[in-house]
Amino acid sequence: MSSAENSASEFVMLHLGVGSFHRAHQAVYLHHLRQTGDTRWSLAGGNTRPDMPEVMAALAAQGGAYTLETVTPQNERSYERIESIRKIIPYAPSLAGLIEVGADPQTRIISFTVTEAGYYLDADDQLDLGIADLAADLERARNGQPGSCIYAALTAILRARMQRGGGAVTLLNCDNLRHNGKRVRGGLLSFIQLAGDDVLHAWVVANTTCPNAMVDRITPRPAADLRPRVQAATGWDDAAPIMGESFIQWVIEDDFINGRPEWEKVGVQMVASVAAFEEAKIRLLNATHSCIAWAGTLAGYQYIHEGTHDARIRGFAYDYATTDVIPCLDTPAHPSPLDLAAYRDTVLDRFGNPAIQDTNQRVAADGFSKLPGFIAPTVRECLARGASIDAVAMLPALFLAFLQRWHKGQLAYAYQDQAMDPAVAHAICDAADPVVALAGNTSFWAELAGDPRLVAALQGANARVKTFITGTK
Repeated sequence: MSSAENSASEFVMLHLGVGSFHRAHQAVYLHHLRQTGDTRWSLAGGNTRPDMPEVMAALAAQGGAYTLETVTPQNERSYERIESIRKIIPYAPSLAGLIEVGADPQTRIISFTVTEAGYYLDADDQLDLGIADLAADLERARNGQPGSCIYAALTAILRARMQRGGGAVTLLNCDNLRHNGKRVRGGLLSFIQLAGDDVLHAWVVANTTCPNAMVDRITPRPAADLRPRVQAATGWDDAAPIMGESFIQWVIEDDFINGRPEWEKVGVQMVASVAAFEEAKIRLLNATHSCIAWAGTLAGYQYIHEGTHDARIRGFAYDYATTDVIPCLDTPAHPSPLDLAAYRDTVLDRFGNPAIQDTNQRVAADGFSKLPGFIAPTVRECLARGASIDAVAMLPALFLAFLQRWHKGQLAYAYQDQAMDPAVAHAICDAADPVVALAGNTSFWAELAGDPRLVAALQGANARVKTFITGTK
C-alpha cells in the first residue's frame, strides 16, 4: 500500500540512529519527495544511546533542518537545505520520547541505522548472547525495561504500540547488512522470545513487515572545515552540516504493511527482491572499501582516495573484484541483472574522489563483522566451485596486518569495532602462527575454519602483504 491510499494527514517515519548517513540518504529522499508537494510523510529521529549530543542539540535548535554539501568526482560542490526531519527526539535512558512517537498510530514506519556490528548476529544468524551489551539489554527486557541495542529499543517501542493500539508498522533496516530486513526480523523475534513476552512475539509476527533494502552513498564524518565552507557558500551558519558524494542509491523490497511514501517518484527503486543489488553492493563496494582502508592504513595514508590512487592498492581491490567476486555473482545459472564490471569501475572512481576526504579510520572500522559478512561468502563460493581464492585472500591478510598494528599500539588512529572481543583479537595476534589462528576462527569462517585451502591461501596472501608493507617504507 502506498501513501496515496492513506488519508491526506501527515504520517511519520521514526528513525533510530540520526547519524550522517541517515541525514545524507533516507532524509534526503524524503525531502525531495516533500519538495514535489507531497508532504504527507515526515521524519522524526532520535538515538537509542547518548551519541553525538552536540550534533543532536544543534539539530534540535535548527528545527531538524541542516545543510547537505554534495561533491562530484570533478570537485563540483552544491548545497541543499534538508528539511524532512520535523522532530528531533532528545535522548533519555528511558527512551520515553522514542517510545511515544513509535507507539503513535500516525507513525507507520520505524527505520534504523546502527552499523553492521549493531545486530549482534553470529555466523548462523543467531543472537550472540556472549556480547555483554546484548545480554544486559535482554535482562532489562525481561524486567520490562528499555535498553540501548536495536532489539531492546524496538521491543520497548513495539510493546507500547501493541498496548496502546497503535496498529501495524513496517520495520525498515537501512544498514549494510545482507538480507537486512530478514535478519533483523529474526534477531528481534528471538530477542522478544528470550525475553519471555509471547504476547508481543505473536503481535509482532502479525503486525510488522521487515523489507530487505540496499543503501549506498559515501558519507564521511563532517570535517572541521565544513561549517565555514557551508557558511561561505550559502550564508547559513549551520551547526550540523554534512557532506556526501553525488552518487546515491536506495533499493527496497516493496513489502510495507501500513503505507509508505511514494519514493519511486524521487529515484528509489522499489523491487520484488534486492538480492542481486545487495550482493553487488556488499562484495564489490563494501568489501573493496575495507580493502583500500586496511591497505591504505598500512601504507601510511589518511584518506581513502590516497589509497585508491596507489596502483598497488587499487590492484588489490581490482583483482579481488574481477578475479573472484564477479565470477561468483554472474554465472550461467544465475546471470546478474547488473553490469558488474561497470559497477566495479564506478565504485573505484567514487573511492578516488579527493573532495570526499573520507578517512581510512571510518572505513576500516568493524572488521570483525566485515570478514564474515563481506568477504567469507566469496571465499566459500570460490572454494565450492574449485576456483582459486588468491585474490580474495588478500583482504583478510590485509586485515590481519592491520589488526597486528592495533595489537602493538601502532595504529595512527583509534580503531573502533563493536563486534570485536579484544581478548580474541589479541590472542590471534599473539598466536605462534597468527595466520593459522585467523583462519581457524569460526566466527569469521564458520564451517571453513581451519580448512587447509583457506590456510594456504592466507599464508600466500600474508607473504604478499609483508612485501607490500616493506615496499611502503
